[in-house]
Parts: sequence; structure tokens; C-alpha cells
Amino acid sequence: MQVSSVTTQMASAKLTARPSAAERSATAGQNGHEAGVNGAPAGASTAATTEPEIVDPFCNADNPQIISFQDVTSAAFKIRKGVELTPCVKSHFSDLIDMDIYLKKEFLQFTGSFKERGARYALLMLSDEQKKTGVISASLGNHAQGLSYHGWKLGIPVTVVMPLKASLMKIQKCRNYHANVVVQGADMGEAKRIALKMAHDRGLTYINGYDHPHIMSGQGTIGLEIVEQVSDIDAVVVPVGGGGLIAGVATAIKNLSPNTKIIGVESEKCPSFTRALENKSPVFVANQETLADGLAVPQVGYNAYATTVPLLDKMIVVKEEWIALAILRLVELEKCVVEGAGAAGLAAILAGHLDEFIGKRVVLLICGGNIDTTMFGKCLERGMAAEGRLQRFTVTVSDGPGGVAKLCNLLASLGVSIKDIMHERAFIRDIHHVEVKVICETRDWEHSKEMRRVLQETYSKVHFYDMPMAITE
Repeated sequence: MQVSSVTTQMASAKLTARPSAAERSATAGQNGHEAGVNGAPAGASTAATTEPEIVDPFCNADNPQIISFQDVTSAAFKIRKGVELTPCVKSHFSDLIDMDIYLKKEFLQFTGSFKERGARYALLMLSDEQKKTGVISASLGNHAQGLSYHGWKLGIPVTVVMPLKASLMKIQKCRNYHANVVVQGADMGEAKRIALKMAHDRGLTYINGYDHPHIMSGQGTIGLEIVEQVSDIDAVVVPVGGGGLIAGVATAIKNLSPNTKIIGVESEKCPSFTRALENKSPVFVANQETLADGLAVPQVGYNAYATTVPLLDKMIVVKEEWIALAILRLVELEKCVVEGAGAAGLAAILAGHLDEFIGKRVVLLICGGNIDTTMFGKCLERGMAAEGRLQRFTVTVSDGPGGVAKLCNLLASLGVSIKDIMHERAFIRDIHHVEVKVICETRDWEHSKEMRRVLQETYSKVHFYDMPMAITE
């Protein structure tokens, strides 16, 4: 599909109202059919509302729009003066892992994520009338920020609907970019329904954050840059949420470097694309709370899915602990503060899912750095626990003078740092002893094993909690 055809359609397309299930059932009853709602006869009264379902004309399951290489190159030309050409540099991990790793640092965009590319292109391709009226979208944060910022810079009114669980930091940033921010909806699905209805009622143009053809084409410009910046690439690893990013990047890279493998990565808490592959079409997946909130899309886009599948070589699902560990590793070795979605590619490598690329050249797309400060602290601690550097244990010591002090001195002599310590007397049968719960930090897993050995030799009652995930799996 060429850009010109998409643009023509976009200029004339309107959000349409599809009859609700109750309305369709009633119509069927009028035509003499026996169809009803929830098994009720067509003429029976139901509690269903007659409010129509609003449909996005650019996301049609029966007619998915597949973007082309020409779409991506057109986007690159249009947005070249409005977004950053981000670096793609060799990583320190290359010296630790037998793999030539490069990091495409999209978190260095002004708003902190790759979403600016598609947002700017979609805004530039609006008709004059649409630019004047304004646009609307639903987003957890990064797309909302990209749309808000570039709408502000281009003089186009922007409204974003953000679910209640969206980061407060991301909500405030959108307001700083002069967007009309509506915080409603328990999740992305509900926020999207609210945004579509507002678009229909107010005549705004709805821009899907991951499935609009112009959005996907804009994201694909990353692929053009990667191929220009790094030669002889064996694989590109792309985080996957709604699928727009991997659709665009795969379209660009497979046209320029057909032998390069395209690898998608999802969190185990929101494996929407993996379920779509199993189902052979996009399907709703109930997401759980995840460190990678930028990937928490319950259903991948129809256009994104249709564009990506023929170009995809492998899809990986990673556990949350590996994402936390990857965030920690990127801070310590690369001095990069990234969100969970941005760390997903490295998480896949650390977890051993890409061992077939040992000795080869791999590019990781670090797609975003908008991590909430509270979440960041939690991720660092979880990452340390995952690799055995943060330890938790209980030990029974004498309740006499110096009992707890002996424990603290022992840990200090080992070079262990105590993060938290708590005493428990009420539930100990022996009144001459006290149970002490300790959370402490060690240098690495070998240091932790040394501490465990010394404690077990010194005390008869000592219990260590969960083994570190990165060691046991």
C-alpha cells in the first residue's frame, strides 16, 4: 500500500458508529429472524444499551493495511528535521557476552521514546481541516507524549485519554506539552473506547498509537537508521507491545538487509503477539501488571500483525525478573536509565533465549527511558535479588547482650551491607533467643554463597529465602 493511498483515505475517513449487539439483534427480529441477545428471543426486552460501538476505520480486521518500504522512506523524508537521529553504538556487554551487541538508543528522543517518529509523521499527513480540528488518542504514556509534543510544535490541538493506571510522570509531561489530558478508564481497552467516542462526538481524528499506517511507517525509520549505522547485522531485537514498532522496523530492515533476522520480545505478563501467532490472528489477552508497562497492550493491531508476520523470524517471551535484571545491567554498565520495555531485548539475551547468535552481531532496540522513579527503585532491587546480590534470611540468635551485635559484626567482617533488619520475640518458644530477619546486599552470587556458608557454620537455625532466579534457571 502506497502512502498516497493512505493519505487520501485518511483525509476522507470518518469514525463510524457500528450498531451494538442489541441493535443488531433487534434488526434481525424485525426481519423475521429469531436472533437475540444472550440467547433471548429477538423481541424480548434486554438491559443492553443502544449506544453504538465506534470503529476506527484504519484498524479493520477484515481489511488490514500492510505498509510498504516506500511508506517508510516517505516518513523518513518528512520527519527528518523534527526527530533525533539517535546513536547506535557498540555495547559494553560485547566484552562480557560472546556476542557483538549494539544499542539503538531511542530513549534519547526529546520525549524519551521512539513514539515521536510515528506521531510526527501522522500529524504531518493530516489534511488542513484535520489539523485545525485536532486529534485524539488513547495511550499509557509514550505515544501520548510524542503526540502531545509534536502537536504542540506543529500547532495542532491534541487530546489524549490515559487510563487511571498510567504513570503520573507521563500524565504531567503531556500536560506540560499543552495537550488536553483526560485520565479515564481502568485499562487501555477502556481508555481507547472513551477516546473513540470523544473523536466521534467532537469530530477529532483518532490516531491509533501502534496500528495506524502512518504510525507504523514513522517507527520504521528506526530500521533505516540501524542499517546505515551498523554493517553486517545478523539480528535486530525489537520490543513488542501493539506491534507497530516491529512492523515498521521489519519492513525497513528486510528490504535493505533480507538476511538479518527480526526477533520480537514480549513480557510474560502481556504476550499479546505470541497469542496472536497461536491464534493466527490478533486476539484479546488479559494483561497482568508488568514492569514493561509500555508493552501492556491487550490486543496487537490488525495492520501491525499482518505487516509483521511474513517478516518475523522469532518471537520471545521473557520473565519479569530478567527485565528487572536487564534494567539494572543497563544502569551499571551503560549508564542508561530505561523503562522495562526498553530493556526487553537485553533481558532476552541474559535469559539465554538468543544463544544461537553467540559470536554474531545483534542490535538491541532500546525503545524508551520513561520509567517512573518509584518503579525504577523497585526494578533495581528486584534485579539485584534476581541475580543473588540482594539476600533475605532469618536467623535465631541469643537474646542476651551482644547477640544481635555479633551477627552484625559477622556480616560486616564479610563485607556484607545490611539493608534492613527486624527482630521477632513474640513467636519464639525459647525466651532466651530472638529471631532476626535480615535483608542485605553482597557483591555478587559468589559473595552471597560465602555469606551463606559462614552463617550456617555459625548458627544452628538459619533459613535463606528464594534462590536467585538468574542462578537457578
